[in-house]
Amino acid sequence: MTDPVLLVEDELFIALDVQATIEAAGFAVEGPCMTLVEAQEAVERRNAAFAAAVLDVRLADGTVFPAADRLHAAGVPLIFHSGHADDADLRQRYPRAMVCPKPSAPETLSEAIRRCASLNGDKQQAAG
Repeated sequence: MTDPVLLVEDELFIALDVQATIEAAGFAVEGPCMTLVEAQEAVERRNAAFAAAVLDVRLADGTVFPAADRLHAAGVPLIFHSGHADDADLRQRYPRAMVCPKPSAPETLSEAIRRCASLNGDKQQAAG
């Protein structure tokens, strides 16, 4: 069983759509986390053990960056799925992150998740 994909998205209908995309790609979903507080609790609860994380940038209670920093430090592949993200800033802050601007076709997001999870799995096998 692979680790789940963390989903952080504060817009309910988008969260449900992305959740369906993640599940169709063959992964379990942790979330959706609608706030930064919920995201940080999920990261803490699972000790940042995720195949990948799909993150909206702007949430009702702030930006996702504190949770993203923790995930990044733990080596979790990040996929930013946002309509309000500064692509250059994200790439500078998280060089290996993928950026899938909203709206993204489900196939595009699904492929990004599979690619990130595959890279993460390869990295864990090399470490083990």
